[in-house]
Amino acid sequence: MKLARVQKGSDLFFAAVRNGRVFRLCGGLFDAPAETGESWALEDVRLLPPVQPPNILCVGLNYRSHAAESGHKEPDHPVLFLKATTSLCGPEDDIVLPAAAPDEVDYEAELAVVIGRTARDVSEANALQYVLGYTCANDVSARDCQLRLDTQWTRGKSFDTFCPLGPLIETELDPSSLSVCARLNGAVMQSGCTADMIFSVPRLVSYCSHQMTLLPGTVLLTGTPDGVGFARRPPVFLRPGDVVEVEIEGIGTLKNRVK
Repeated sequence: MKLARVQKGSDLFFAAVRNGRVFRLCGGLFDAPAETGESWALEDVRLLPPVQPPNILCVGLNYRSHAAESGHKEPDHPVLFLKATTSLCGPEDDIVLPAAAPDEVDYEAELAVVIGRTARDVSEANALQYVLGYTCANDVSARDCQLRLDTQWTRGKSFDTFCPLGPLIETELDPSSLSVCARLNGAVMQSGCTADMIFSVPRLVSYCSHQMTLLPGTVLLTGTPDGVGFARRPPVFLRPGDVVEVEIEGIGTLKNRVK
């Protein structure tokens, strides 16, 4: 099932999406919601970030290809960091280059996991039972802050609009071998597969749940394949007017313009 968070006029609600229409749901994402019978064409509503996460938890260097292009050896345990929840934005929203660091802003196409129920110390074998579904994410990053100016990644990853998410949550998906693509102004910049992950989705959910409680709605960004802008020669960074698309097999395409 594909789920969305929708705005129709001043009304906000969750919906099921199929055949180009949204079907309003009563209740929230985590309450086994039922359809109300109301529906609209997809183009007649606005899609919002599909979830409002209590935390946005991220994994760095989780694709073998990206670790190699970044000049790092493969980590022996997941590298965790957080993005501020205020960095969240939705499909078709603008990515805003921050006045404090506008020059080296980069894209990262990522599979995002949405936690469906409270997870603490769960086993890898049972980890997917705690997952509601999957969506597309762009881990937008100010590389000068992340790699040179600061001694940690929080600021460079957390500027407002630096976490585009959406457009939908797909609840019925095997995350083990999905194509992950990023396009910049129509040109393919990243083309990878989740099979290249060093740590699988079940491993990541289990590992993270042993470090902190994962509340319903927590979003876990699982890393990015090679092809990011800072690793290119010459580097490629986002500029006003650019259009970035993240496409993940079985989910759809997340599109954002840069300003």
